[in-house]
Amino acid sequence: MRIYLSAFFVLLLLTSCESNGIFEKSHFFASHSWKSSDQYFFKFNITDTQSLYHIYAVVRHKDAYRYNNLWMKITTQSPGDTAKSQLLNLRLADNRKGWMGTGMDDIYDHRIRITQSPLKLKAGNYIFGIQQAMREDPLPHMLNAGIRVEKIAK
Repeated sequence: MRIYLSAFFVLLLLTSCESNGIFEKSHFFASHSWKSSDQYFFKFNITDTQSLYHIYAVVRHKDAYRYNNLWMKITTQSPGDTAKSQLLNLRLADNRKGWMGTGMDDIYDHRIRITQSPLKLKAGNYIFGIQQAMREDPLPHMLNAGIRVEKIAK
């Protein structure tokens, strides 16, 4: 009986968790390097048009990564619009303080907000594309890169 009761509470906990409006998808670089010719696309469906959102670039790299930044081309296609691209300089480290993300052992994670102010998004499918635009090609010591869309709590 105790096993059934425990299983019931676990299921209740899992089903009662409401989506907090976070969508995050990343691409894993099996070779731990990212070629500038490789572009990755992520698709998100937005249904809540009453909330505000922030968009983040997600980057994971090894401590051996040689630069304090990452130039990334981000392409966004919103419902009913043509794709728009922007070239962003993502700051990963401070020369005095070191890596700005969170780290464990020799791996660092960064969530870098790329929207200056909260956005109201239209309902529908959004497609995000990412591509590295650094001079070194392929870019070594890269583990993951992706996009995060986060609903702002009311």
